[in-house]
Amino acid sequence: MVYFSVVAGLLLVGTLTWNLTARAAYESAEYKVIESDGDFEIREYPDLILAATTAKLDAQGRDGSFMKLFRYISGANDSEQKISMTTPVFMEKDQTDAESRMGFVMPKEVAVEGVPTPTGEGVAIRKRAGGRFAVYRFSGRLDEKLAKESETKLREWMKTKGLTAAPDSPGSSNIESAAYDPPFTPGPLRRNEILIRLK
Repeated sequence: MVYFSVVAGLLLVGTLTWNLTARAAYESAEYKVIESDGDFEIREYPDLILAATTAKLDAQGRDGSFMKLFRYISGANDSEQKISMTTPVFMEKDQTDAESRMGFVMPKEVAVEGVPTPTGEGVAIRKRAGGRFAVYRFSGRLDEKLAKESETKLREWMKTKGLTAAPDSPGSSNIESAAYDPPFTPGPLRRNEILIRLK
């Protein structure tokens, strides 16, 4: 029994270490932390350039949206340029909650030198406007239910801080989720976030 406990412990530590190392290997979207309160933060983001496509909510890329974007960074662009994967993958809901936009953040160097035009269907390059965001970080397998529960927690925290969400912009609800880990990462080791743009 002790043997199995030791093996299980070693496997858990090994998985956690590998996961953190794998996550650290990717360039991540820059932001400045304005305030931190446990799993909650207020962040300032600069403008980011995204390769984006429409995705069904709760699909987590299983509807083909992830592969469209992956093909783009693998060379399905007018320069046939391979572009490094980054974190996080952003999902931005529309105002009807019927679908969302999945976006890969372009690496800083690519954004500065010029982002190649997609040649694949359904992929577009767009700017994610910078600004202040309230953010809640959580683990688990991100689905619509977990996202809603996390959004509720974030809104409750915002109330305690006197923070006001920015009004919806055309076609967007100004609420995003962000996922930082590969699909095979166990739920308890995943880093997910809900972001709400602030006034």
